[in-house]
Amino acid sequence: MCHDIRVYLAEGRRADLETMNGKCPVFEEYGRCPSGWKCRFVRSHSKEIEHEDGRKELVLIQEGDQPEVDDNQDARPGVVNVVSADIKWDLARKKVVLDKSESYTKWLDRDSQITHKIYNRKQGTEDAPVDPNLLQELRAQFVDPPFKASEKRKIYFGRETPVLAPLTTQGNLPFRRLCSDLGAQITYSEMAMGLPLIQGQKGEWALMKAHESELVSPRFTPESGKVVEGYDNSKDLKWGAQISGNQAWVAMKAAEALTRYLPHLRVIDLNCGCPIDLVYQTGAGSGLLDTPNKLEKMVRGMNAVSGEVPITVKLRTGVRDGRPTAQRLIERLAFGNADFRDRLGAPGTAAITLHGRSRQQRYTKKANWEYIAECAALIQSYKDKKDDLTDTVMGPDSTTQANTGNDKIYFIGNGDCFSHVDYFDHIDKAKVDTVMIGRGAMIKPWIFEEIEKGQYLDKSATERLGYVEKFVRYGLEAWGSDEVGLGHTRRFLLEWLSFTHRYIPLGLLEYLPPNIQDRPPKYRCRDDLETLLASNNYKDWIKIT
Repeated sequence: MCHDIRVYLAEGRRADLETMNGKCPVFEEYGRCPSGWKCRFVRSHSKEIEHEDGRKELVLIQEGDQPEVDDNQDARPGVVNVVSADIKWDLARKKVVLDKSESYTKWLDRDSQITHKIYNRKQGTEDAPVDPNLLQELRAQFVDPPFKASEKRKIYFGRETPVLAPLTTQGNLPFRRLCSDLGAQITYSEMAMGLPLIQGQKGEWALMKAHESELVSPRFTPESGKVVEGYDNSKDLKWGAQISGNQAWVAMKAAEALTRYLPHLRVIDLNCGCPIDLVYQTGAGSGLLDTPNKLEKMVRGMNAVSGEVPITVKLRTGVRDGRPTAQRLIERLAFGNADFRDRLGAPGTAAITLHGRSRQQRYTKKANWEYIAECAALIQSYKDKKDDLTDTVMGPDSTTQANTGNDKIYFIGNGDCFSHVDYFDHIDKAKVDTVMIGRGAMIKPWIFEEIEKGQYLDKSATERLGYVEKFVRYGLEAWGSDEVGLGHTRRFLLEWLSFTHRYIPLGLLEYLPPNIQDRPPKYRCRDDLETLLASNNYKDWIKIT
């Protein structure tokens, strides 16, 4: 094996890149580069020194007194929520005891058995009828009582907090960081599968990494009138995690693991809308839309083990077209099963997001904002008619509801938002608290800037290419400036460019606001660079990278 650095730099690797003026973006930002000699810009942060005996040696430059190698090999500058390899190894070997989840699962199993006997026994068929008081006694046997939902950290969603949707593949750390720069106030991780998380799989825990720019407090207007009593904006942050699971114990253990090992976590969002066949067929994602009992158990259990971290849920209108089920689910998530809410209280859902499409639709046709408005009106009616609701359906103990004092469940709409006009129109007409933006942000991430300024922004091709460069810089910082990190960055950049080419410059549109579903005929833009960015040919995307 050759250990000569000069030979390695000359013959053992590809030449240094000349892009970005040949300077390593990681070293420029942080004064050190964890990729070391493998960096594709290594000549920008290495130098030759001469020793007293005349020997010449190549060394890496390091500014400041930071250690060159972090104890956690997965750590990157500016990246937080990095779980060490030892923890993931212990999870994989089942050496980690998630005791809260174990206790609650045992309690839940016994509770279900006794409940089944009480509510399903036939007259004269039980030798020893079960006393209903046993259920309350069983509840008392839960040694480590959960945080009640009303005691959890309060969160806020409002007109001034546009939300970046949890995007599979594209919702990576560099893209979220770019959107945060442009005005996104709430961000989520990509959807992580619950079982691989508790098995310590590296790929799922990598999705839980966040950037320090996502730890700042979201924009907040106290006079908005929608603030929950006890909300402290200084303790709030932008980033939350989204998980999926097909069993209550999976969701509970994943939630407990996240709250134990992630020091920076706003909320845990349970995905009940993923339409992917592999997820749906296991009973996770949109498979939960037809199993309200299981969904309620999952939310209750997650709230019991997540400490002060609130639990939120993301839904679709239903599984099939023309058969919406979201209204029924919203009532269950708000108050719980009518038969048990007097004993168990509410599940404790802090916020609900509704995507205005069914699982069958996936991302085709228009999002049904009329149905979203109906669901928003339903949630508002719960607050307006609280006293009547309590009298007629035995309302749950208020301490088991997430936002006690305001009787508020935040409700977020999702689907087809492509401009500031769409955003404010949905808030004003559908009466949602805020809007979650997915594909609109992938096509034009400056939609958050448009919302903040309240106007259309006609970005030039040069500005748009600048966002591409910024994404590349953020990607190299997150994944490394070596060959592997460069490959990751280029891969996810190409994924993003498969969306950005759909953007049509404002100066070429026939009408406003633009419609995200529109597909224009072939056209020529205002200059060659703009035409290149509008190309749907993958070879042009490679050229851009």
